[in-house]
Amino acid sequence: MKLTAKLLTAAALLTASATAMAHSGHAEGGFTSGLLHPMLGLDHLLAMAAIGFWSVRQSKHMKNATPAFVIGGMILGATLAWGGLSLPGVETGITFSVLVAGILIATLAKLPTAVGGTLVGGGMLFHGFAHGAEMPAGATLAAYVAGFSIATLGITLAGRLLGNMMVKADDRIVSVVGAALASLGTVLLMG
Repeated sequence: MKLTAKLLTAAALLTASATAMAHSGHAEGGFTSGLLHPMLGLDHLLAMAAIGFWSVRQSKHMKNATPAFVIGGMILGATLAWGGLSLPGVETGITFSVLVAGILIATLAKLPTAVGGTLVGGGMLFHGFAHGAEMPAGATLAAYVAGFSIATLGITLAGRLLGNMMVKADDRIVSVVGAALASLGTVLLMG
């Protein structure tokens, strides 16, 4: 329990400090902007952490490949935005990814790597598009991508760490966590 409290405290402090930095009024470089963007939206945080949490109970191959599916979807989505392409329903896709991740956790769904990877990459495509569309003018592309990639991996791995701590928990507890995420995803979709 002490480790859980420390992780939750660290996450809260990281989010609080990121929010404070984002509203400081000072110009931010591409790296800082990229690093902060995934941490400033509840929907981004929940989806990425939920995917990490869900991946723990998947096959070894899917579990190991999840970070690549997350980053691959993010970069592909950002590339679409930078290429001037349109992606309808971006915000809906982002919040829908929270709902789907919650359902996957709640049902203890174990998916084949091709199906799970497609769901993860597809959901992250919307997140990446939003990141790409909101890249600040004058930001260096490589620095911005590095920033949001590091933040995304950090959030996903934090979710995985929490999932690892819950592996031996009663499946009903895990299902309740998933149901809570799915419910929050539904509220976000309706908001």
